[in-house]
Amino acid sequence: MKGPVLYLHGFASGPESSKGAFFRRRFAELGVPVDLPDLAGGDFENLTITSQLEIATRRIAELGPELVIGSSLGGYLAALYAARHPGRVPRLALLAPGFGFGRLWPASLGEEQLRLYRQRGWMEVWHYSRKQTCRLSYRLVEDSRRYEDFPEVRDPTLLVHGTRDQVVNPALSQDFARDRPNIALHLLDSDHQLVDVLEGIWDLVVNWAP
Repeated sequence: MKGPVLYLHGFASGPESSKGAFFRRRFAELGVPVDLPDLAGGDFENLTITSQLEIATRRIAELGPELVIGSSLGGYLAALYAARHPGRVPRLALLAPGFGFGRLWPASLGEEQLRLYRQRGWMEVWHYSRKQTCRLSYRLVEDSRRYEDFPEVRDPTLLVHGTRDQVVNPALSQDFARDRPNIALHLLDSDHQLVDVLEGIWDLVVNWAP
């Protein structure tokens, strides 16, 4: 594999994510460049699924990556892109992808918090890269309803999910992979972050990527 690789980070994260840094370092050992764009485009408060997809689409058009790796929400975004542009990316690697984000993330907030979020038009969430709370517009919830839970991905896809994931139920990945021969699903003994099994994931990626 000569690359390049595009890495799409998760929700309230950024180019400095620990998993993104891990893959950049390991691919650098093979002489393969890894691009880690800021999917918020510098404007986390007005983040939407649509705005993130636009950034991912531009980067794919510019880079022509051999592999797109997506973590959590980034995995869902990668799947959404692939469903809309079949054949544009030779391979996908989805790590604990956030399928059903538009339905499940708002529900996880609880009725009262969601009501206040809608009423105010914003809420504060913890941003993992910035290590501080940041405002997030309710437009994310409204926009996310436009998108399907399970994108129709036809490209070759490596799918990794932790069996102890308390953020995104691994059953979602099992449902996504069911009856799809292009999906290679691996369930690992880990949580949502998957940081304790990164070396194992690396082995899966490099032995599977073109």
